[in-house]
Amino acid sequence: MMGLMASEEPRTPKSTTAVSSAAPRAREAGEPGGHAVPEKPSPRAWTAWTTRLLVLGIVLAALNLRPAITSLGALLEEVRDGLGMSGSVAGLLTSVPPLCFAVFGVTASRLARRFGPGAVVCAGMAAIAAGLLMRPYTGGTPGFLAASALALMGIAVSNVLMPVIVKRWFPDRVGSMTGLYSMALAFGTSVAAAATVPLTEALGGDWQPGLAVWAVLAVAAVLPWLAFVRDREAPTAGEARARAAEPAREVRPQPQGEPRAAGRPALRITRSRTAWALAVFFGLQATAAYITMGWMAQIFRDAGVSAGTAGLLLAVTMVMGVPLAFVIPRVAARLPNQGPIVLVLGGCGLAGYAGLYFAPAGGAWAWAVLLGVSNCAFPLALTMVGMRARTGAGVAQLSAFAQSTGYLISIPGPLLVGVLYQHSGGWGLPIALMTALMVPQMAVGVLAGRDRTVEDEAGR
Repeated sequence: MMGLMASEEPRTPKSTTAVSSAAPRAREAGEPGGHAVPEKPSPRAWTAWTTRLLVLGIVLAALNLRPAITSLGALLEEVRDGLGMSGSVAGLLTSVPPLCFAVFGVTASRLARRFGPGAVVCAGMAAIAAGLLMRPYTGGTPGFLAASALALMGIAVSNVLMPVIVKRWFPDRVGSMTGLYSMALAFGTSVAAAATVPLTEALGGDWQPGLAVWAVLAVAAVLPWLAFVRDREAPTAGEARARAAEPAREVRPQPQGEPRAAGRPALRITRSRTAWALAVFFGLQATAAYITMGWMAQIFRDAGVSAGTAGLLLAVTMVMGVPLAFVIPRVAARLPNQGPIVLVLGGCGLAGYAGLYFAPAGGAWAWAVLLGVSNCAFPLALTMVGMRARTGAGVAQLSAFAQSTGYLISIPGPLLVGVLYQHSGGWGLPIALMTALMVPQMAVGVLAGRDRTVEDEAGR
């Protein structure tokens, strides 16, 4: 796969006319034929091996963005017993990921401007490794929470910067690199859910090394990023290739009545009903996802399913996102209204929750699949963000508002599930809460899916 990525470099036509007309561009881009360097020299010569190393770094980073969460979900009962943790505190623990994503994710862009995205991702992988290694051995719940927050801080900044890195270093291969990154993320999520219990048993049956072992994967991810710590604002080889491959474009004046994007004031995004609907939809689907990652394995175990099988069931739910993350955005982009997709995904969620309530062990595999389909509201939400604004600036502003607001909305859900579980002594009330939250998720999703843009609703 890395060899394929390295071999996708576009070719420049070899005709005499093309060579003569492309010479200035070649000199600007630093092509070999131009016998010149970029205007801002890159700190290193860009080679095919450098490209392969960066692809490896992206894949390893993506693999590390969810194991800290799903590995804990698979061993939550053992962790609670080992630390003397109540159900309410366990609920707080499952609420830590969205809290860290909301708090630390907003710092990623500022850190990247100061230190460079490669350095921040490298530090993020090191934080993940340190947090995962320390948290099983802190000796108490406060230390466990603090070490978990350290790992999640690394996940938060890396999660935000991965699309930035793909766009910056591979501007001519955004689609293929994003697909590779998304598959690696889903694969890491599902493997951690499925393999944590068998690894724990192989390491002697103690939950502490079973959780700490995932630090090894994070350490491996640090190594390739060390080569990119010093890369900051210089043009990259990917940008040079993209510029060299583009035909000469005539600079045309801006149409009358259409102001330049740089001069446009920011949207008053909070005045848009669609923006609020998207934010609430994003928050409710994130609530469902983190409840699933944190508690679903425990629901199955309490129903009599073995720990290993419960981990596999959680892995099935997570791995459903691999194929559907490609299919759903393509279908959604072809429809003027995404409401029907919202209703289908919500219906799968309601059916899965009903199954967990009435026959959690009897139809466990079916419920895992249905909830996995329902959790694919995440790629649908990202697709709708791109469709509900006309301009790139509008998309960026809508995305920041919807995701930051949504992650804040999602914080109480997993905590409330833990409180209900502890005080009711069973899963009836928590599952009723999950079902109740799915109804407004479907309602606001239908509103967010309507064919309109935030520019039409948010006055300038």
